[in-house]
This record gives sequence, structure tokens and C-alpha cells, in this order.
Amino acid sequence: MTPDPALMPPPASRPGLLARLFDLRKQLSWKQAFTALKYPNYRLWFWSQMFSLFGTWMQSTALMFLVYKLTGSAAYLGFVGFASGAPAWFFMLYAGVIADRMSRRTLIIITQTSMMVLAFAMAALAFLGVVQPWHILVIALLLGVANAFEAPARQAFVLEMVDLPDMTNAIALNGAMFNVATAVGPAVAGVVYALFGPAWCFTINGISFIAVIAALAFMKLRPFVPKAEKTSAIADLKEGVKYVWGHPMIRTIIGLLAVVSLFGISYAILFPAWAVKILGGDATTNGLLQTSRGLGAMAGALLIASLGQFHFRGRLLTLGTLAMPVLIIVFAFVRWTPLSLLLLFGAGVAQIFIFNLCNALVQTFSPQALRGRIMGVYVFVFFGVMPVAALGIGATAQRLGETAAVLIGAAIMLVAAILVAVFFPHLRRQA
Repeated sequence: MTPDPALMPPPASRPGLLARLFDLRKQLSWKQAFTALKYPNYRLWFWSQMFSLFGTWMQSTALMFLVYKLTGSAAYLGFVGFASGAPAWFFMLYAGVIADRMSRRTLIIITQTSMMVLAFAMAALAFLGVVQPWHILVIALLLGVANAFEAPARQAFVLEMVDLPDMTNAIALNGAMFNVATAVGPAVAGVVYALFGPAWCFTINGISFIAVIAALAFMKLRPFVPKAEKTSAIADLKEGVKYVWGHPMIRTIIGLLAVVSLFGISYAILFPAWAVKILGGDATTNGLLQTSRGLGAMAGALLIASLGQFHFRGRLLTLGTLAMPVLIIVFAFVRWTPLSLLLLFGAGVAQIFIFNLCNALVQTFSPQALRGRIMGVYVFVFFGVMPVAALGIGATAQRLGETAAVLIGAAIMLVAAILVAVFFPHLRRQA
């Protein structure tokens, strides 16, 4: 609906930049940061997931320690990472179809139970002292399959726990708890591994899944209504992809997400080399680089959550897409560790703006009947390009150096962000 010009304030009376910034500051509220927790179902999800994510990061960290201890091979670490990520290419789009055909709660319970069994299997192998590298490879592959089927359902499940006006807040809180677990889980894993061995890290992770499964079982949700018309999985998949491609806003957002995932976040893979070769540091410096970006992401998620039901998501997303590559470009030229950490904190804030708001806007434009398939495409793009990005920036750094590799990726992202801002202005107008 076009607003009546008579109701629009004259140009001279419209608030200036300082006034708008003051209004934004007034809109920030710590109480609003946890609005989604007013929903009983989301409270169950939030606290159980917080516990479970600590376990997930403990297992992930211990698994990589154990792989390296058994093999002494950095290449084998890459094999394990590839094994856990490759199933996304083969199953994630189909998983979106499944997420629209059956209860998403049931699908998440099935995948969480599968992950729990695999965690206890890994713990048993470690306790018995018979674990071999190929065991870890197989378990990583099976965990990748479970993750591929869970991811679309998990993303689409948010709107079954909260109402649409509070969806952005719930997604932001999901991001905040993920980054808290990312920062704390590996540190706890290191202590437990050193004191008690890897088996206890896997055991704690297995136990943590019980909290999520129980929370899902206790939720009081609207009954799942299956699709009345019976069609093939291929037809359903085509319908979802066709909707994404035919919807200008969703297509633009997912295209932007692909560029960010391919060129914007892969620089973090080079942190170990950057810490030593560029900053002249050591393993501690590497940890500080990782932590600074994670703390920035957590701060960005809490900032989005504290805005409550704000109506400028498109502008905040556009700001993030422009600020992130600029900060990374400056980071590439800095050789002083404290300033590097500050720039990474800012890049982490901008990164979470992009990922959280892309997610929220795509779900806003997704009809309930297609949400699983649309989020299947979304997470496929998000996760599917990451292995390619890792290979690309690694090869570029090997040939041209770490600084050039970071600069090239950030420059491509900046050009893409400017093109979207100029040629797709409708994105920044989204509420």
C-alpha cells in the first residue's frame, strides 16, 4: 500500500542522523534481548540446547585431538572434516523435503537420538582403548548425515515455538548461545581431555542429548498436519527450489549468503598461519584471534536480540554486508595484535548481523508448507560452499600468500555487497 503523501512529514521535519541514532539507542533494551524466552516451548529449547551445544563442542574438539594423536597427520584432520561436511551436498536438499512431510519435532528427535548413539559408541571405543582412525572417519561421516537431515528441520522449527514478530529475537538468541558454546566448549574439552581422557568428552556429549530429546518431548505444539496431496519427493524438491528461484527477495538473500559463505568467512581458516607468520605469535595468538571473532558474533547476536521487534532488518543486514569486508580488508594490513583483535571483534558483529538477519528474512517470506524445503536450500548454500571456500583460500594463500588471499576474498565480498545495495534497494527497505 502506497503511503498518502499528505501524511508524510515534510523533509525539514524528518529526523536527522543524530536523532535516528538516539531513537535506536532508546530502542535497545536488555529486557527485550530475551523476549523469545516468554514462550514455554522456546525456553525448553534454549536451555536444553545450551547444555547440548557445550557437549557438541567438547566432542568436536576432543575428536580432532584424538585424530591427530592417533595419526600425527594434518591431512587426516582434513579427511575427518570433509567426511563430516560432505553429506550436506547429498542429503540436505532432500532433508528439506522430509522436514515438510513429517513433524519437525519428530525428525529432530530422531536425528538427536542418532547423534547420541554415535557419541556413546565413540565413548565406548575410547574407554576400551580400541579406537582406530577409521572408526573416527566413519562416525564423522554418520554424524554428517544426521546433521544434514536435522539442519533444515531445526531452522524451520523456530516458528513452531515462537510467533512471527519474535522470530528474529529467537534466531538471535540461537546465535548467541551457539557462540557462547563455541567460546567455552573447546576450553572445557581441553581440561577434561587432559585430566580424564577423550572418552569422558564423548560421554558428556552423549548425556547432553538427553536434555534436548526430553525438552522436545515435553513441548506442547500445534498438531502436525501432513500435506493432503501426495506427490513424489522429486516433485516436492522442485517445488521448493522453484519457489526460491521465483521469489526475488529470497533469491537475492540466498545469493548474498552464498557470496559471504564462499568469500567472506573463509579467512578464519588461515588464523593459525596468520598468528605465526603475520603477527609473529604462537598458539595463544591463534586462540585469541578465534575468540575475538566469536565474542564479536555473540555481542552482535545479543544486540539484535535487544532491539526486540525492530523494523529495519534490511538496513542492518546491508550495514553488515558492507562493514564486514571493510573490517577484514583493514585487518589484512594490520600487524599489531591488539588492533587485529579489535577488528576481528567488529567483523564478528557484522558477520552475525548477516547470518541472523538473512535467516530471519528468508523465513519471513517462506510459507509454512514450504518452509522446510526453502530452509533446506538455505542451509545447503550455507554449508555446501564451505568446503569449496576452504580449498580455495588455502590454495590462494599457498600461491600468493596469506595477506593476498584474505584481501581477494574480502574485496569480492565488498563488490558483491555494493552491487546488492545499489541494484537491489528493496532489500534494505525490509522491516
